[in-house]
Amino acid sequence: MAWIFLLVAGAGEMTAMLFLKLSDGFKKLVPTIFAIIAGGISFYFLSLSLVDLPIGTAYAIWTGIGSAGTVLLGIFFFKERANPKRILFIVCIISGVIGLKLVS
Repeated sequence: MAWIFLLVAGAGEMTAMLFLKLSDGFKKLVPTIFAIIAGGISFYFLSLSLVDLPIGTAYAIWTGIGSAGTVLLGIFFFKERANPKRILFIVCIISGVIGLKLVS
């Protein structure tokens, strides 16, 4: 279950960042509330995953999911650039996350 908790935590991190962008610097109330809720969910599930997983592995995977996923959300929802170098480094992050999972 710890790995499932960690995936949910990563998805919560991505969701929090999406709503943080939509909150326009905390000027819009509803996206701000959703960002705070999603962030709370993310931390809660990360804490559950830490019961069984090493902290370094869990944190690295959580941030990897959050950062790679947030970049992809930016590309798809906010029309951010998706040049080959950017995609290469996203693949590097994802490869690192998979590598950590395989050795844990």
